[in-house]
Amino acid sequence: MTDNHALHARLQAATPRGVATATTVFAERADNAEMWDVEGRRYIDFAGGIAVLNTGHRHPGVMEKVYEQLSRFTHTAYQVVPYEPYVELAERLNRLAPGTTPKKTLFVTTGAEAVENAIKIARAHTGRPGVIAFTGGFHGRTHMTMGLTGKVVPYKKGFGPFPAEIHHLPFPMPIHGVTIDDTIAALDALFKADLEPERVAAMIIEPIQGEGGFYVAPKELLQRLRAVCDEHGIVLIVDEIQTGFARTGKMFAVEHAGIEPDMITVAKSLAGGFPLAGVIGKSEIMDAPAPGGLGGTYGGNPVSCAAALGVLDAIEKEKLVERAASLGETLTSRIRRMSGQANAHPIGDIRGLGAMVAFELVSRHGTNQPDPEATKTLCARALENGLLILSCGVFANTIRILVPLTASDDIISEGLDILERSLGEIAPSSLAAD
Repeated sequence: MTDNHALHARLQAATPRGVATATTVFAERADNAEMWDVEGRRYIDFAGGIAVLNTGHRHPGVMEKVYEQLSRFTHTAYQVVPYEPYVELAERLNRLAPGTTPKKTLFVTTGAEAVENAIKIARAHTGRPGVIAFTGGFHGRTHMTMGLTGKVVPYKKGFGPFPAEIHHLPFPMPIHGVTIDDTIAALDALFKADLEPERVAAMIIEPIQGEGGFYVAPKELLQRLRAVCDEHGIVLIVDEIQTGFARTGKMFAVEHAGIEPDMITVAKSLAGGFPLAGVIGKSEIMDAPAPGGLGGTYGGNPVSCAAALGVLDAIEKEKLVERAASLGETLTSRIRRMSGQANAHPIGDIRGLGAMVAFELVSRHGTNQPDPEATKTLCARALENGLLILSCGVFANTIRILVPLTASDDIISEGLDILERSLGEIAPSSLAAD
């Protein structure tokens, strides 16, 4: 019999330690927001494949599109022989993207590729080299995207040097003393001391930081950055790889700020578990590279494009944008109740938009002192109790919830019950007196 322990031993022998896994259980099957391991144990999935499964595991509408495409062909290389699913998906995303400016869309395979191509396009459009990113941001694991990423461990440690002409600004984190004014002041200082704005091709920002800890970019910040980019001819790239496709109560999180980006990078939940990523951008900017300057052998795979069409159908038919908004209220309300319990491990800040919700574990009630060890312990205890959750954050003390938007109310409630029980089980007895 194959079991988790035996498979983990094989994993350690066959794969490099750099490809770390958050758990030592091995998936056997999954359906919507539930998963079963090779030993038959059931888990409620609040991780969603790191924001890939907004429409859940094996959504019937997505799978129907996939099977239909599989019966036709699986690959031609779009640059050799194009196909309709790529074009149809581009048309739909162009219509869905915020703003009235005409759009075009490029498809690649991974989120990092999408970011790389967005930077390439911005440089081709502006003829400039510089790029501005933000501390705590995560944009991928390739050489360029590691340079853009604003978190050293584990993403950048030992992999430098990184590309030149990349500069980082502080991302607002009010609970840790960083304000919007601090960010804008740092930008002003950058332009005065190190980099004239006429050398900047692009500014890239996540509307909600993913790996950085689910800190929400304030509406005012995004609006001010839009104005700065307009003033200096800088391309504003919004990285929606983790935030997109209904997760935040909007199709794209940037819609909460009421601005139109120049480009949007997308991936993860775009194709419901199939590898697909893309760049949606203003037509004039997207057409800057010469023919042949963009693409890739597997970019816009026809099966993945078909899956993505099924995802967009599901979001529309099942009103998942609205579902995300109501689900977020349910999650936030329940976590706030947990935070008030003296016999549970202390919870600090609770934040998010829609159903992209996170909370911090802290050392004592009423403080913001990060407790990364307790966070690690909570993830392990929740898994033992049948709930899959993930941590994140610059301080490694944030629990993020990315449950499929298609999960039933009963599954959501069951998962939150497990989370509450697990918080109580890891709380030191001394905390009850705080």
